[in-house]
Amino acid sequence: MRVQPPVVPPGRSWPLPGGGWPAGVWRVPYVYSALPGGGDPPSWLTGSNCQRYAYGVLSLFGLRCLPLRSSELWDDREGSAVVADPKPLDLVLFNRSADPYGAHVGLWMAPQEILHLCREVGVPAVWPPAEFARRARYATTIGFKRVRSEG
Repeated sequence: MRVQPPVVPPGRSWPLPGGGWPAGVWRVPYVYSALPGGGDPPSWLTGSNCQRYAYGVLSLFGLRCLPLRSSELWDDREGSAVVADPKPLDLVLFNRSADPYGAHVGLWMAPQEILHLCREVGVPAVWPPAEFARRARYATTIGFKRVRSEG
């Protein structure tokens, strides 16, 4: 069963995966220990941290991101590139400061719409950049990364 993305305002469009959105993609539970490249739980759809969830969504579009943690992702220059102006499916990193270590990762889906998975909500959410800025732990937008590799 395929479902459409939630919270997509009229007049805005998100990219659509080739096979549509998998059922359950909007109910993935936040699991702190479900790291990128980890196997517990076995599927990103059954539990993820922010990076694993973002990488899982990217995989729906044929984009492959190495199982990097936040600071490794920010430093990576082979599989991704820093970009100044985000486009749909670019990764966004947030933290208390400009330090990428331990940064939160989301996906830019459309202007003012960042899809992410955080402990506070517990399931995927869509927030505008201002909503991140309201929280001390996400107050600094570190920047945007565009994945280069295709799966």
